[in-house]
Amino acid sequence: MNAPSLHKPVFATLGCRLNAYESEAMRELAAAAGLQNAVIVNTCAVTAEAVRKAKQEIRRLSRENPGAPLIVTGCAAQTEPETFAAMAEVTRVIGNHEKMQPATWAALQVPDLIGVTEKVQVDDIMSVRETAGHLIDGFGRHRAYVQVQNGCDHRCTFCIIPFGRGNSRSVPAGVVVEQIKRLVDKGFNEVVLTGVDLTSWGADLPSEPRLGDLVLRILRLVPDLPRLRISSIDSIEADENLMRAIATEPRLMPHLHLSLQAGDNMILKRMKRRHSREDAIAFCVEARRLRPDMVFGADLIAGFPTETEVMFENSLRLVTDCDLTFLHVFPFSPRNGTPAARMPQVQGPTIKSRAARLRAAGDTALTRHLAAQVGRRHSVLVETPRLGRTEQFTEVSFAADQPEGRIQHISIAGFCGTRLAAAS
Repeated sequence: MNAPSLHKPVFATLGCRLNAYESEAMRELAAAAGLQNAVIVNTCAVTAEAVRKAKQEIRRLSRENPGAPLIVTGCAAQTEPETFAAMAEVTRVIGNHEKMQPATWAALQVPDLIGVTEKVQVDDIMSVRETAGHLIDGFGRHRAYVQVQNGCDHRCTFCIIPFGRGNSRSVPAGVVVEQIKRLVDKGFNEVVLTGVDLTSWGADLPSEPRLGDLVLRILRLVPDLPRLRISSIDSIEADENLMRAIATEPRLMPHLHLSLQAGDNMILKRMKRRHSREDAIAFCVEARRLRPDMVFGADLIAGFPTETEVMFENSLRLVTDCDLTFLHVFPFSPRNGTPAARMPQVQGPTIKSRAARLRAAGDTALTRHLAAQVGRRHSVLVETPRLGRTEQFTEVSFAADQPEGRIQHISIAGFCGTRLAAAS
């Protein structure tokens, strides 16, 4: 009888960009351990719907890869390991800390251990004190993501993520700078700083530096880096040096994704957010004063418990008042174990309707932004031969193939749907 052929592990990633980064790190760890013929699902727990989709993906991958060990990890595996351990398709459940440890993967590559040792390998994430145990030198051919922070010390009433990621911990600035230098040497033209609560970076490090200090240090010590981005931030934590960088550093891209969640002060209070509606508007006004070409994205939740129509209208107006362009709209979905799940709930059809209205406002805002770019010149990072992104993270389509990973200076001839069109 012929021995079964060996295949590289199949990875499926759900949820945030940080999960995508960590999947690439796990891919390297699995390869180093010699793991073959396995399926790894990196889950998200941000909503109940995300957990449902994770289960759906597990069943699909099990059908498509019969007989292959199926390993579940990520935030949903961390917060409710028993749920996944009870699934017949699942071989092993691994926590968010364990998934970044070489020893975890070294054990999994021994066939006799799979299915014999303890099925759940999930420890107390709150006891973890370090982050980025395994750094990777970028993924993709155009843009590299560098994890500089993990976890969250805040306890928003709707959010389960701190229990999936643990408390906030930071990667020292020197480690970050050295990794970015390696990425630039490898030819990456853009680096994105990423984390769970990015603006809390540094609070656990000696002398408690701030995110702005890290940004300025990177730009000073890596002069050959063409473009630096920061991912989602909590605007109330934006420090003086971050605002200085926005005003004075053209290599810091003019695009910020804001964790706003709502535009009504009572709802923000019930969410246990630390900013008010007025704080959000003031930040956007100031950031755009410092950098007139600044563009904002934002997370907004529709139908949070107790939200009235008047409260929702305040969130809807925030799209205009903050001049938001890219919206991530989340219909509220209660997560077991969070305070918001115990609050009076808004009816499902109302939540769905409000989410649709927010998305429509976002579509209008994006169309307005696209129209304003026609006739302008942009520096576009080419992601695929026919697609790139401007400094403001707006998609641009090309009529002819472009060299991947290069920054092309082009004029905008028009737009179609959600993309700009480059002049021929």
